[in-house]
Amino acid sequence: MNFEITPFYRSAIDACRKVRVLLSGELSATLFDKNGFIGAGGDLSSGMDLAVERLLIDALSPFGSIDSEESGRIGEGESTIVLDPLDGSSNALSRFPYYGISIARIGADGVLKEALVCNLANGDLFLIDEAGNPLKGSLDHDRFKPPVAPPNPEIGLFEKAYAHPRIVAALDQRGLKFRNPGAVALSLAYARYVNYMLFVGPFRIYDFAAGLALCKGLEVIVEEDFVIVARDPKVAEDLRALVEEERDGGSHS
Repeated sequence: MNFEITPFYRSAIDACRKVRVLLSGELSATLFDKNGFIGAGGDLSSGMDLAVERLLIDALSPFGSIDSEESGRIGEGESTIVLDPLDGSSNALSRFPYYGISIARIGADGVLKEALVCNLANGDLFLIDEAGNPLKGSLDHDRFKPPVAPPNPEIGLFEKAYAHPRIVAALDQRGLKFRNPGAVALSLAYARYVNYMLFVGPFRIYDFAAGLALCKGLEVIVEEDFVIVARDPKVAEDLRALVEEERDGGSHS
C-alpha cells in the first residue's frame, strides 16, 4: 500500500529500534535499580525507564515539547509529544516479553497527528496513517498494511484485573476468558485481535494517547475510571453494564 513514513515516524521508529537493541543486549544492573524517583505518571521509575526515555527524547525533541510519563514536560514546541517510554516496565524488568513504547504527537490545534505503539519484545509496530487508519508493521522492516484480525478470538484483555476481583468473577461466570498482560498501550494496539479490551482504574493520558488512536473502527467506551474496546457493540455494552454493576461491590443493583 502507499504509505509514506513521515519524518516524525522515521525518527520514532529508528529510536524504537535503538531501544530494542539496548534491551536485548547484556543489561547493566543499574537498569534494574529504582532510586526513589517518582515519575510524572506517579510510578517509581527504574534505571531502564530513564535510559529508554533519554533515547526517545534525543530522537523526538526536534518535533515539539515532550510530556513523558517519567520526566513530565520537557522542551518547547508547537506540538506536544505524549510519551510512555516503557509501557509495561514491570514486565521489562522481569524479562517478561510484553512491553513496548507509546508515542503520540498532538498538534498546536489539539488534534492528534501521529500515533505509534511498538512491542519491543517481538517487534510488532502499530501506527496510524494521515487519515487516522491503523496500520501494522514491524521494527524489522518498513512495510505497513492494515491489520488483519482473527475471525473468532477466544480471549479478551483485562488490564488491572488483579485490583478488581468482583469483575473478574463476573467475567468468569459469563464465560468471558481474558488475559492480564500488563501493558495498557500494547493491549489497546492488540484490541482488534481479541474479543475485548477492558481497563478499570485511573485514566492516565500516557497509557491511552496513542493506543486509543489505533482502535479506529472498533466500539470504544471511555469513562473516567474505565475503558472498554470491543469489535462487537453488544459486547462493549454488556461489559459496560457488568463493570458499572460490579466495580463498587454491586451497589448499583
